Parts: sequence; structure tokens; C-alpha cells
Amino acid sequence: MVDAEQARDRAEAAARACYGRLLAMLVAENHDVAAAEDALADAFERALRTWPVDGVPQRPEAWLLTVARNRRRDYWRSAAWRTSVPLDPQLDDLAAPPSEAGDRRLELLLVCAHEAIPPAMRTPLMLNTVLGYTAEQIGRAFAVPPTTMASRLVRCKKRIVRDRIPFAVPEDHELPDRLAPVLEAIYGAFSIEWPNLPRARQALILGLGEVVADVAPTSAEAHGLAAFMCLSSARLAGRVDADGRYVPLPEQDPDSWDASLISRGHSHLRDAHRIGEPGRFQLEAAIAAMHCARMPGGEVDWPVLRRLHVSLQRLAPTVGGAVALAAVVAETDGPRAGLDLLDQLDGADRYQPAWSTRASLLERLGRWDEAAAAYERAVSLSTDQAERDHLTRRRDGLAERRCADDSADSRDRVI
Repeated sequence: MVDAEQARDRAEAAARACYGRLLAMLVAENHDVAAAEDALADAFERALRTWPVDGVPQRPEAWLLTVARNRRRDYWRSAAWRTSVPLDPQLDDLAAPPSEAGDRRLELLLVCAHEAIPPAMRTPLMLNTVLGYTAEQIGRAFAVPPTTMASRLVRCKKRIVRDRIPFAVPEDHELPDRLAPVLEAIYGAFSIEWPNLPRARQALILGLGEVVADVAPTSAEAHGLAAFMCLSSARLAGRVDADGRYVPLPEQDPDSWDASLISRGHSHLRDAHRIGEPGRFQLEAAIAAMHCARMPGGEVDWPVLRRLHVSLQRLAPTVGGAVALAAVVAETDGPRAGLDLLDQLDGADRYQPAWSTRASLLERLGRWDEAAAAYERAVSLSTDQAERDHLTRRRDGLAERRCADDSADSRDRVI
């Protein structure tokens, strides 16, 4: 027997690990996303009531699926269902456990990317149904009020039922267009919480990306996205030291990186290269691979990295990409050139990396007061505590570095 807290922990762990897969399997049976969500919610609620008494089942995922299916079967047999929906005999034979029924998440992602779903809602719908993000989380990420986002999600789920959107992988010639918003959804889910992505969520999203690459092996961008996520995740362990202090990428110890993830990333990148259709995610993966190739105490090949960033900005320009390019240009052409690029950038007033990069470049140029103001702005925009503390230390140490610089200048003048 386990206590209520342990049962809740096991139920929450099961939700993180298998919610999207279970929901996809339930939706595949009758296209009703809302009803599947209700049934699954009831199953998790029942787990919290019964597991402390009866014990946690050996196969929590199969238990939850069975309870959810039973809950829906009870509704299908009710008077309300019989008087409103024609009886489907197949609905009474749905006992296959998750391990035997296969992974239906790709089909659900493709349903969410169907042309009947408004383009602006495809990614939020995928994040909500398959990856488990709430309307509040998605609304915050997309700068939409949570209640508005919730209403839009409900309307989309009703449309899936109304239009009977096919729950299947489309023909090869249709797949690229349908796959693009799927890849954007996975990329969005990965980026929302990075670098503080919980390990369970990271494994789920990485797995989902590799599922798409496996099911769509001729999509170079699917492999590119999987490579990017693997290579980016590989460096997470080196981002903080044993005391929880932030370690900038150039100072990280490559031995702390995950070699298996780097290997998987390189494998996906090679698969993408063989297909020969360059794209945004492949360029991002190539950039991540360049950083992972750095040896202890070694240097990055900045000219090559600059070419990759220039290509990425031409293909898919973003504020984040422009800031990263400015940082690389500062390494090839000096901090003044990097700062000039930042000065030309619009829409970055509330973008924390733009201010931390600006502060670093101003410091290198000896513009101490401006650097202090930029560090202050970067600190105010930081949500990651380790990085916030690091920037605070950099700001507070400016006076000492300024004195050291002035002393060096004095010695040079004497000489």
C-alpha cells in the first residue's frame, strides 16, 4: 500500500510520460478529443483515489487506458448517447493494451495540422493535445489571454469531430505540407521551457521528435529537428556547476555533455544531409553540432559558424537568430561590428539575450556605464535564476574590471 502523496506522484509521473500517447489512442477511436480528455481525466482522478488503497498497478499506463475506455463505454451505453449518436459496434471491442495498440501520436499531430484547423491554432492545438500543455501555458507563450486560448482550443476540438478529420498518415506527396506545422509544434514545446525543461518532459519531446523522424524518414527537416533537440539537450548538464552556478557555453566542460545524445544528433544530421533538402532545423542542428565539436580548451570555427548563422537568417529570420549572429560576428570582426548589428535590430527591447549580448560587447569595448545599464536590463528580464545570478555577478564586477583596465592603460602610457 502507498500513501496518497506517493500515489499522486505516480499518477503525475504517468501523466507526464504517457498522457499524449493515451489521448491519441482514445481519439483514434471516435475523433472526439474533448470526450477523450474527459475520460482520461476521470482515469487519473480514479488513480488518485484507488492506488493508495489497492496499490499502484504494475502497468499504470494500461490501467489508465482501461479505466478511460470503460468510462467512455459507460457513456456510450447511456440513454444520452443512444438517443443522440448512432451505435457503433466496434466501440465495444477496444481492449488492446498500449504496448500492442501502437503509437498514434503522429496521427493526432497530423489531425491537428489538417487544413480544416485554422493555421494560427494548429501549433497550440498540438501543444495542448499531444504534449499536454495547458491553455494558460500556451496562451502565455503566444501572448493570448488564457480564456481566449481555451475557447479557441475547444472550438478546434469540436471541429475535429464535426468534420471527421481523417485519423491517418497522409500520402507521401501530402506529407511535407502537413508535417511542417507538426515540426513547429514540437520545436515550440521544446523551446518554451528550454533550458529548464524537466527531464521527463525533455525525454517525451525528444521521443516525439524521433517518432516523426522514424515515421517520415524521407523528411530532412524531421531529422534536422530531432538532431537539433538532441544536440541542444546534450549540453544541458554542463550549463550549471556542482554549486548550481551558471556556466557560459565557452566555459563549459565538454566531458559533462551527454555523449549518447550527441551521437544520436549526429546520426539524424547525417540522415538529413543524405536527403539533400536544406532547411531551417538542419541549419540550427549544424550550429549546435559546431558547438558540440569543441574540445576542452579548444576554439569554435567562428568563420564556419558565421556562415551557418547568415544562412539561417536568410532562410528563417528571427530576433533570436539576429542576436546570435551579432554575437558570432563579434568573434570574427570584433565587438564593435557585433554591436552595430544589435543597434540595427528592431523588436528586441524585451528580449533578454539581446541585452546580455549587448552588455558583454559594451564591456569588451570598455564602455563601462553603458555595460552596467545593459546588464541591469538583462537581469530584469531573466527568468532563469542561475543565469540571473551570473549576470548580476558580471554587473557587480564591472567596477573591478574597469580599475584593472585603467591600470593597464596607465602602464601602457608610461612605457
